[in-house]
Amino acid sequence: MGVLEELEERSGKVCELCGSTDGLKVYEVPPVSSGGIDQSILACEVCIGQIENPDTVDPNHWRCLNDSMWSEQEAVKVVAWRMLFRLKNEGWPKDLLDMMYLESETLQWAKATGEGLEESEKIIHRDVNGVILEVGDNVVLIKDLKVKGSSMVAKQGTAVRRISLDPENAEYIEGKVDGQQIVIITKYVKKT
Repeated sequence: MGVLEELEERSGKVCELCGSTDGLKVYEVPPVSSGGIDQSILACEVCIGQIENPDTVDPNHWRCLNDSMWSEQEAVKVVAWRMLFRLKNEGWPKDLLDMMYLESETLQWAKATGEGLEESEKIIHRDVNGVILEVGDNVVLIKDLKVKGSSMVAKQGTAVRRISLDPENAEYIEGKVDGQQIVIITKYVKKT
């Protein structure tokens, strides 16, 4: 059974955030290390689109978090916390955040993408041209890179899709090259 089937079984074939049954997809909650069912949720296209593009967020859509924030699934709670924090200036999300409790490891996961930090505290990852990199972006390597601890060489021009960011170091990102998860220094990539 694949991740999609397991998530459909877990959720009853509805979006684990808003309850929609339309356009359901697997959403890996960043930063993803191993993926799988424990680091993924089943979400609709509307929720995923608004999570990945903050400019399109409709605060009223997220009133559904009043229910989903109580999920037994850690990945669902992490996304709920992030969206509530992002919307806290609306008023009602602040009340829900005050009621929400996350174990320290789960809270650390929720904050790993920079949500919960003031703009001045956030670590900003930039590519070789100074363009800001975000979780889920696609980049291209601008030079051949020897992968430490292996005989692999990541070739110039290789596309790295859906990167994750190191929450503690602005110079490091992670991504898969030839099926292997590697750490890449930001000065050797260009955002596509």
